[in-house]
Amino acid sequence: MLLYNYIKSLHLIFVATWFAGLFYIPRLFIYHIEATQKPSPDKEILSNQLKLMTKRLWYIITWPSAILCTLFAIWLLILMPVWLQQPWMHVKLAFVVLLFGYHFKCHQIFKQLQRDEVNYTSRFMRIWNEVATLILFAVVFLVILKNAFNWIYGVIGIVVLGILLMLGIRLYKRIQDKNPNA
Repeated sequence: MLLYNYIKSLHLIFVATWFAGLFYIPRLFIYHIEATQKPSPDKEILSNQLKLMTKRLWYIITWPSAILCTLFAIWLLILMPVWLQQPWMHVKLAFVVLLFGYHFKCHQIFKQLQRDEVNYTSRFMRIWNEVATLILFAVVFLVILKNAFNWIYGVIGIVVLGILLMLGIRLYKRIQDKNPNA
């Protein structure tokens, strides 16, 4: 049981650092995209600095955290194979697959921006930034509530959270349009 608690602690630490990277990388994407619209030499200076920052965040924090989080999760499942028979775990693992999809898409965007290819708007990135938040909410509620979780209320809650996040983004956009320095 002591080993289990150590492994679980390490898993949770790397969940936190992985999400920290996934929360921050789209913000850097937003700044990078907005930097490409600035005049020279600001554009080049900012773009080079943001490339370096995203590269360090991605390869020093986010990727290692994702890998270590996954390794400790697999170890936990080896220690507690009965979890694989639980319906809540199946749903949680589905969200983890979605999280990896999100991670790989962020990697693709990262590579594009490293090549100075801007294929998305900063507004899209603000919305994209909230995907990890929705996945985090879903996974935390699943893990904590397990079988006591009412799926209807859970789905409604995630939809409401998504709507609130979108409204927040729209409000931020209006404030930014009125005050470009905000």
